[in-house]
Amino acid sequence: MNGKPKEGILKRHVEVDGFFGIGEGEPLTIISGPCVIEGEDSALRAAERLKKIMEGRPCNLIYKSSYDKANRSSVHSYRGPSLDGGLRILERVRREFNMPIVTDVHSPEEAEIVGAVCDMVQVPAFLCRQTDLVCAAAKTGKVVSVKKGQFLSPWDMKNVIEKIVESGNRRILTIDRGTSFGYNNLVSDFRAIPVMAGFGFPTCFDATHSVQLPGSLGAETGGQREFILNLAKAAVVVGVDALFFEAHESPDHAKCDASSMLSFDQLPDFLDALQRIFEVR
Repeated sequence: MNGKPKEGILKRHVEVDGFFGIGEGEPLTIISGPCVIEGEDSALRAAERLKKIMEGRPCNLIYKSSYDKANRSSVHSYRGPSLDGGLRILERVRREFNMPIVTDVHSPEEAEIVGAVCDMVQVPAFLCRQTDLVCAAAKTGKVVSVKKGQFLSPWDMKNVIEKIVESGNRRILTIDRGTSFGYNNLVSDFRAIPVMAGFGFPTCFDATHSVQLPGSLGAETGGQREFILNLAKAAVVVGVDALFFEAHESPDHAKCDASSMLSFDQLPDFLDALQRIFEVR
């Protein structure tokens, strides 16, 4: 590590336009939804269920689902409804349930299109060093949520952040999702949260992707769902501003990340436990 990360000059805070803020002085933000869009009806059911779960809770909610999973283990895996179809569904979720939406992008051209629809543009972990993509996401003017690559140290994220800032955007959310040392596993180092927070922007912990066992099922990625809450608790303790939980009405039958997604039925107890920690940290 090349020294201590430099403290940000501005307060660690970003606004999701028209909805709420993320960061210091704000409630815990939850980013959730099925990993991939499996159809319009299922997306609307998921959004409705999440909205009901959040009623009466102090957390803020951002709906997340992917229109295309471009990095599936197998060429035969389901990828999603495509850009146009997926964005149409996400736009309907936003309109009907009055909640902000985020999805991941894979090219500069996609970033521009997604930025016209979504409230947040997500740069996937495997693509966080792709300069053209990162800069295109920044130029949308929307909040850019960028996942730390499994292959990066947390202090290496300073270079990714600088690309976004130099492109004229200071609306950044950095996300940790574990680190890979090979052999079908990920390790969560909770020093990553305060290190990335030291760059002056809000941080998020991706609790469901962090329990993945990449490629462990051969043509699919496995996971250890039983550790999601443990890791999320640790992330809240060390100061995270947001949590990322992929959730599904029937995780074992999900078309993507079945082994590492939560059931909607699990979320209420999870959120209550995490909120208690958030309030006393």
